[in-house]
Amino acid sequence: MSAVQTPPAVRRDGVVRCAELGELELESGVRLPDVRLAYETWGELAPDGSNAVLVEHALTGDSHVARGTSVGYGDTAPFDTLDRRAAADTDGWWDGLVGPGAAIDTNRWFVVCANILGGCHGSTGPASLAPDGTPWGSRFPRITVRDTVAAEARLADQLGIERWRLVVGGSMGGARALEWAVCHPRRVAACAVIAANARVSADQLAWGRTQALAIRQDPRFRHGDYYAGPHPVEGLGLARRIAHITYRSAHELAARFGREAQPHEDPAGTHPGSRGRYRVEGYLDHQAHKLAARFDANAYLSVNETLMSHDVARGRGSLRQALARTRCEWLVAAVDSDRLFPPEESAELAAALPGEHEVHTITSPSGHDGFLLETPQVGRLLRATVLRD
Repeated sequence: MSAVQTPPAVRRDGVVRCAELGELELESGVRLPDVRLAYETWGELAPDGSNAVLVEHALTGDSHVARGTSVGYGDTAPFDTLDRRAAADTDGWWDGLVGPGAAIDTNRWFVVCANILGGCHGSTGPASLAPDGTPWGSRFPRITVRDTVAAEARLADQLGIERWRLVVGGSMGGARALEWAVCHPRRVAACAVIAANARVSADQLAWGRTQALAIRQDPRFRHGDYYAGPHPVEGLGLARRIAHITYRSAHELAARFGREAQPHEDPAGTHPGSRGRYRVEGYLDHQAHKLAARFDANAYLSVNETLMSHDVARGRGSLRQALARTRCEWLVAAVDSDRLFPPEESAELAAALPGEHEVHTITSPSGHDGFLLETPQVGRLLRATVLRD
């Protein structure tokens, strides 16, 4: 007699799903109808909901923080398409930090990562259809960091999560994590703010403005209403080049590229407009083309504006007064070579938190992107502070 075959457990780790949140009133007073958030989960939520971890992505990130699994899928549910199952098995942007046996161990923690409101990877954004059936485009309202937290709070409600064991993010994700701790102090047990600050500085506003102008001055931009024709990929690519310079350190660019020529090209041409490229120029071109292939220009403007809105003390008194309402454990970490969110800005945040808090250092030659690249260091910090056994 043959053994009875039991079907494999259905797992949806790393598979994109969508939460319908209804109408959301934004900080501006605008009511955004039919809000949708794309999100992914890993692991299983404990019966008492005590093991939930929210991971917040950075500016052009998405919900796919870690590799998932397609074990046990059927073909009938609307989200169980072949494309989504295949996407679940691709690398995530924080692999090594999130996953089975990692610092954020998906065998223990129920991990949630949502694509930001205003983005272009499944959540409501400028390319989404407005009530009249055409893309929002130039009509899409400004989204603040607090608006993104309000949307994620509704998602948490739908998932049955009353309190996050940890909210963690780097860069813009760190700003969102911080805002969670202030907006919903009783719903956050621990907060990790990595390579981020308490408020976007004038220097960061200047970089953001420059990137926005690069997109808006593309002739194909058409004031944001370009969806019926060619997209402004040249302007988006230029914005990415500008941004990427701030993400890496001058030391790393010198060590990797120096003044070497791009292979088979001669930078010493007879005319500036037709000369060959240096290797560092080829590197920036590559980053520009990669982003333009996966991101929408209006969404870039939207999330860039969201980051520029970041000031956790806005309307709440002093920074210390704003943070006094928090009730969580903290990890504040900075990348030592970060020239976009320098360590002194992390120190300002830590000094204003209730109690005594040190700024932990991530050592990296890579600049701001070190928070993504130095996953062993980030993992050790999480285990030593906010995810202690």
